[in-house]
Amino acid sequence: MVAPASLLVRPNPADPKLTHAVDGIDQAGNAVCISVPVERPLTLFLNKREIVTMMTISDYPDCLAVGYLLNQNMLRPGDEITGIDYDDDLEVVVVRTATETNFEDKLRKKTLTSGCAQGTAFGDLLERFERITLDPKAILRTSWFYSLSRAINLTPSLYLEAGAIHGCVLCERDVPLIYMEDVGRHNAIDKIAGYMFLNGIRPEGKLLYTTGRLTSEMVIKIVRMEIPILISRNGFTAWGVDLARQANLTLIGRAKGSRFTALSGIERIVFDSDMAETDA
Repeated sequence: MVAPASLLVRPNPADPKLTHAVDGIDQAGNAVCISVPVERPLTLFLNKREIVTMMTISDYPDCLAVGYLLNQNMLRPGDEITGIDYDDDLEVVVVRTATETNFEDKLRKKTLTSGCAQGTAFGDLLERFERITLDPKAILRTSWFYSLSRAINLTPSLYLEAGAIHGCVLCERDVPLIYMEDVGRHNAIDKIAGYMFLNGIRPEGKLLYTTGRLTSEMVIKIVRMEIPILISRNGFTAWGVDLARQANLTLIGRAKGSRFTALSGIERIVFDSDMAETDA
């Protein structure tokens, strides 16, 4: 298997830091040795304030940190990042900005009054969510979908090497661009958001393919990234569908082989493939 040449970022299943060999037995009692992903804590600081500790495979910590802050509304597009420091031994990543962020100021006020900022942060997420207009002219041709599915499924990955992992792929038309993996689908998508921000990649004309469930969290993140089309080989949650319809996000799930189910934004889908030929 060979990864598409178009990929700017691709999985690296050969990286010895990402997997660990574990001995066991199979259903017949025979000795086996398999690879399993290595899960490590990563504590994120925004300037001098500790934000969260995430469990991750610890590749692309800079992208994960920035993407998490962006998708949680803790960083705004206008905030200037002056540095990102990562210490592998301490398992800490620090994102530094030129000035105190809006979130830090809001967190301090909330902490002084009630001791909890999470409700405020979530309210901010939905407030921004409701103001975003996704590109109504974006389309998804079914021929692109089938081509992408084949390319992604045949790309060497940590999932194929060790399992127990989720993948997210940023694509343009039928071309995979950025393929990130992690133990949590939310981490994988945050890595893509961070990479896009740090490398000036715009969301116009993009779609995102994920192996994870289409939950409210995933829909909120994708809409905040202003990507109009989200595809998953997995299923939906009711609130995820409700939010997708509210934002007019094209939401496609249960995508396996030539089959898929679209529950939102169906006007963007262009049926230009012969199903019989696709199944052949």
